[in-house]
Amino acid sequence: MSNQNLPHDPHQPHDHSECVSDALESAEQLCERAGVRFTALRKRVLELVWASHKPLGAYDILDTLAREDGRRAAPPTVYRALDFLLEQGLVHRIASLNAFIGCPSPEHSHQGQFLICRSCHVTTELDRAPIRQAIAESADAAGFRIEGETVEITGLCAQCQAAA
Repeated sequence: MSNQNLPHDPHQPHDHSECVSDALESAEQLCERAGVRFTALRKRVLELVWASHKPLGAYDILDTLAREDGRRAAPPTVYRALDFLLEQGLVHRIASLNAFIGCPSPEHSHQGQFLICRSCHVTTELDRAPIRQAIAESADAAGFRIEGETVEITGLCAQCQAAA
């Protein structure tokens, strides 16, 4: 497998502000093409979700909005913003953590596969066609119609393994 096919290692040094900037720019373009409003709150919530490579819960977002922005947003407001971001494919929900992570390729409709470190919680999206195909073929063989799919794989990332 070439390095092009490997997921980005979030532990490797990189300018994370570029990750955030690219995500916001993609989101603005995607929303404009879809004819939907990318409000200031939706943009800020997406920015907070992209603040690290760790999934972020709704109440963490609320706390950050209050602490950093002085906003007293109600939980339903943040959940509506997150629902919008989910609908547009800009974030994924990590069910096992009840949290959200930014999608690095929202322009392509897909269901993600995620490697989640149980120690540091850094999460890496895979989005691999062979995994999707194996799931689809298995479901088809069982006569099962897939309506939604998220694969969450927990373990230890290389950095946490080295630290153990």
